[in-house]
Amino acid sequence: MRILIIGYGDVAQRFTAMLQKSPARASVRWFALVRKPENAQSVRGAGGRAIVGDLDDFRSLHGVAGLANVVLYLAPPPAQGGGDPRLIRALAALRGTTRKLIYVSTTGVYGDCQGAEIDETRAVNPESARAKRRVHAERTLRARRNLRSVRLRVPGIYAPDRLPIERIQRGTPALVYEEDSYSNHIHADDLAHIVWLAVFRGRTQRAYNTVDCAELKMGQWFDLVADAYNLPRVPKVPAADIKNTVSPELWSFMRESRRIKNSRLRDELRVRLRFEQTSPRG
Repeated sequence: MRILIIGYGDVAQRFTAMLQKSPARASVRWFALVRKPENAQSVRGAGGRAIVGDLDDFRSLHGVAGLANVVLYLAPPPAQGGGDPRLIRALAALRGTTRKLIYVSTTGVYGDCQGAEIDETRAVNPESARAKRRVHAERTLRARRNLRSVRLRVPGIYAPDRLPIERIQRGTPALVYEEDSYSNHIHADDLAHIVWLAVFRGRTQRAYNTVDCAELKMGQWFDLVADAYNLPRVPKVPAADIKNTVSPELWSFMRESRRIKNSRLRDELRVRLRFEQTSPRG
């Protein structure tokens, strides 16, 4: 198996560290696209081969053509615009040689579900610009009938070094329980493992909610983190008192409420999660 990683960030590095310890290590060659040449050493140090290229410059992507039969796509869309030209450039550069692509999307594609319990049959209804770009990317992949794509819809990713410590230290308020939104998360190590399982067990053109089994509101999650690190809990205030005091992006994040089911994750990918939100230290 030849795997190309596009988006060599934290989760990808956890994936390759996991692969190094796996019995499958000898049967897998992996490559990672890096934007800067100085980042190549970290890839080589983890046992892979670095390909220098920039998703914003199609001419720089010639090195990925015919390179791998599996692609793990973890790169975000641009911060502006209504689509994902980076993904389109990557697909064009691959030239149809990839058999399977695992795409890491977001649960934000569902929009605000007003606290309803939902699964993958829920129609997408993106409200934020970033979620709309993800929907565009998902639809781009679904249109490629010759590509076996799998979409992992991921919520907030956490790990000991990926917690809202600074926000809690600043005392940024959360909503009172009655008005608070449900929050969904996945541990970064669990996500890395799920990406690997999706290579083998993910069904073509299938979406999977990649969330853990906890059911918490956002303020409860902040309290768990605060308690674990002996920090004061953030104040809880009504929506009317906070809406105009935070950025529009943060308010969008705070008000979108959904309880996401992960039955497909457990039944089809047969994932056994190692972590739950009730243990924020991971």
